[in-house]
Amino acid sequence: MQTTRVKGLTIAALGVLFIVPDALLVKITAVEPVVFLFWRGLLLAISFLAISWLRYRDRLNTEIRRCGWKGIFCAGAFAVSTLGFVVGMKNTAAGNVLVILNTAPVIAALIAWLVWKETLPWRTWVVILVCVTGATLMAIGEWGKGDPLGLVMAGVAATALASNLNVARSRPDCDMSVMLMFGALALALVAAAMGGAQTLSARDGFFIALLCLVFLPAACILIQIGPRYIPAAEVSLMLLLETVLGSFLVWLFLDEVPPTLSLIGGVIVFSALATHGWIEVKRYRKARSERVVRGDDSGADRAS
Repeated sequence: MQTTRVKGLTIAALGVLFIVPDALLVKITAVEPVVFLFWRGLLLAISFLAISWLRYRDRLNTEIRRCGWKGIFCAGAFAVSTLGFVVGMKNTAAGNVLVILNTAPVIAALIAWLVWKETLPWRTWVVILVCVTGATLMAIGEWGKGDPLGLVMAGVAATALASNLNVARSRPDCDMSVMLMFGALALALVAAAMGGAQTLSARDGFFIALLCLVFLPAACILIQIGPRYIPAAEVSLMLLLETVLGSFLVWLFLDEVPPTLSLIGGVIVFSALATHGWIEVKRYRKARSERVVRGDDSGADRAS
């Protein structure tokens, strides 16, 4: 249904807007990655629990049980993707990690096609290829040699993200976001076992709390809900927008001027996603107008 697609794109876009400050707030903290992972996981687990309880109250246990083993998978994949991203950034150049993470929409589309037999419209494939190209251009400026472990973990992060969104997509009747608290808690426990349970300075504590109690909880929940309405590939496609806007914030506040290729790639990604959204809204309005002409205002848009 066209209304469902527009709703899904809107939810995913809002999630990306909340996650934009992630790169900036990570960069301005001066803590070891394992310490950052511990506090990120612990505070996110608390935030996810609070938000889920506020949304469902006495029905929360029922919602968790309804997710079943697929919910457990999503929780684990969330933890693995976060772990892979941070370890990848620690062991190789940021450009290497970004290039590999930019393949997430393609991986998601392939998983959906091979496992769930879900196909995407040709226009979505075009947008995916254009955006991946633009995001790759953004990362080329930082491309460099690094520890193979970093490259492997970046690949693990991209695959885990794509798998998580696909499994969530396979159960649109369930809200997989209620399972994120378990993935975040698992991440904190792993980081604690690696020596990450250390105290923070007031400055670092403020920025990590701001990120993990405000921005990331809203972002992760919205992004996790997105696959209930649109394909996983389109949700991960929207995440490429974070690469553009996040780089802009880092440049704005930390004066890290991006290279020319990054600027060109950012324009490509932003333009492609803006065009994609405009086309979907236009198709929704057209379908709605046709319904009105036919006298069918039941709300069941069937344009695809």
